[in-house]
Amino acid sequence: MRAITDIGPHTKLCALIGNPVGHSMSPAIHNRAFAELGLDYVYVAFRVEDVGAAVVGMRALESFQGMSVTIPHKVAIIQHLDEVAEVDRRIGSVNTVVKDGGRLKGYGSDGPGARQALVDAGVPLAGKNVTILGSGGAARAIAFTLATEAKPAALFLLGIIEPELRALAQDISSKTDTPATAALLDATTLAARLADSQVLIHCTPVGMHPDTDASAVPKALLHDGLAVMDIVYNPLKTKLLRDAEERGLKTISGVEMFVNQAVIQFELWTGHPAPRAVMREVVIERLRA
Repeated sequence: MRAITDIGPHTKLCALIGNPVGHSMSPAIHNRAFAELGLDYVYVAFRVEDVGAAVVGMRALESFQGMSVTIPHKVAIIQHLDEVAEVDRRIGSVNTVVKDGGRLKGYGSDGPGARQALVDAGVPLAGKNVTILGSGGAARAIAFTLATEAKPAALFLLGIIEPELRALAQDISSKTDTPATAALLDATTLAARLADSQVLIHCTPVGMHPDTDASAVPKALLHDGLAVMDIVYNPLKTKLLRDAEERGLKTISGVEMFVNQAVIQFELWTGHPAPRAVMREVVIERLRA
């Protein structure tokens, strides 16, 4: 394993920018991965208020290779980049920046990370009805990625912020080939949508630590043939996932999406296959601590 004393003038820098960043697991995940492969990289976290100035700094520092971008900068950073992947421009946010020959390129890894978690779990998406709960940044990224790449029959978007929901459904329907409908989340609508769905993806904070006994979905609505994904990763197993398991359904933990998005970032920055098992181990260790 590399030590802190191995950092030298040729070491590549990657960093998280956001506000706050104090509880991020990203430094532990990426530094462990760099060490596992013996790469001359280091990862740190910066609390940043002025995202434009941070991007200027990245351009100026030759060894600054990549950024992870978190709240509140995922949208604002786009105007400061040279290139943004087409699907991420449609989404309107990025969480990854790569320096490539002096040009700064922006990507989103949340949507692809979620899709890969579903694929790895053996969940068929093509031709299926998918219900997504929530309309925030993660829900938007996942919805656009699935609509663009997975060819579902339809997306049902349910949440509590009506203008955001309507805008997301309209964007997906107009910018992809997947039909999308939106409605306010209530008991009647949820029951109707789930009854006609084969996949449920939960993208709200309900059930997140410390509110671990809460679920946005009554257990009685979890029917045979429904695959259930919860992007919440703390706790490792939310009440929604526990309820789904008790009904014998296929479940996908938020840990898998979280690890996958880190894997995607690592590979974009380094060009090397990421040591996924090691990165996942770090996440599990931190969440159990």
